Amino acid sequence: MLEFASPLFTLWLGTPLWAWLGFLAVVAGLLAFDLGLNDRSDRAMGIGESVRLSAFYIAFGLAFGVAVWVWRGADTGLAYMTGFALEKALALDNIFVIALIFAHFGVPPEHRHRVLFWGIVGVVVLRALMIGLGAALVAEFAWILTVFALFLLVTGVKMLFVGEEKRDLGDDPIVRFVSRLFPVARDGEPGRFFVRRPHEKSGRPSLHVTPLFLALVAIELADVVFAVDSVPAIFAVTTDPFIVYTSNIFAILGLRALYFALAATLDRFHRLKTALALVLIFIGAKVIGADLAGIEKVPAALSLGVTIGLLGLGVVWSLWETRRRPAAVAPAAEE
Repeated sequence: MLEFASPLFTLWLGTPLWAWLGFLAVVAGLLAFDLGLNDRSDRAMGIGESVRLSAFYIAFGLAFGVAVWVWRGADTGLAYMTGFALEKALALDNIFVIALIFAHFGVPPEHRHRVLFWGIVGVVVLRALMIGLGAALVAEFAWILTVFALFLLVTGVKMLFVGEEKRDLGDDPIVRFVSRLFPVARDGEPGRFFVRRPHEKSGRPSLHVTPLFLALVAIELADVVFAVDSVPAIFAVTTDPFIVYTSNIFAILGLRALYFALAATLDRFHRLKTALALVLIFIGAKVIGADLAGIEKVPAALSLGVTIGLLGLGVVWSLWETRRRPAAVAPAAEE
């Protein structure tokens, strides 16, 4: 019996295999729950339902952090909490971009939950690949953390003083490539990613993609862009692949519910981008400062405290400035 069970205790990327399998089983269960809860009927998720579901996912992610704290100790638990808070805040930026994508491709509110679900499934896979690559680089080249830190400093300063460039989502080269590879059925059946229609040249039935599928491709591309910021940020907090991946995924799992809860009120949180920029600058500076001072690492409690403090200040500052301004109607609310 012990011989049969021993492979489960084999370390994989520094963590026993049973922990990875247990985590993946929990993620699969949550995705199945989410799919069964919302994909049986085509309807837009209400604000009350989305708030309750968002609270559930946040509570679940924090509970996992407590379990890590008990299992691996305070430093590892604090590192998880810092990564979870950082990724959750970065998700707000992602939500704004997702709202623009839905508006650009004309995705009806009742079908957005389906696109978001499959988008999150793609994110789980893409983040695993990107974090695996990051872990391999960090293990092979210790100096890569300094490169990550410099990148975070530059990104934070750019967010703080330059802002982001507006771009036409339909001009994305990969979206254009998919549009050329498959003909686009603008009158696609509701809720479908693919439909069969007569080809415009041959007249034979052929596979067409719908705007729903193009929106899904654009969302996956947007997450890759956001991961370029978030993955170096969490590696600057901890180099433990298990903590990096689990904190990322638990923060992202509730993105669908968070979108429906916040998409119509994102204009109330415009100062959160400033807070995020300061968090990225702090994380980058602490890594470089620790190297210059010859310190192995900055205490995890300090990292978590500064991260939560800056993000909380950004939320309070935003709500105070917009307290007398009616919330704008975001693309999520358009019919």
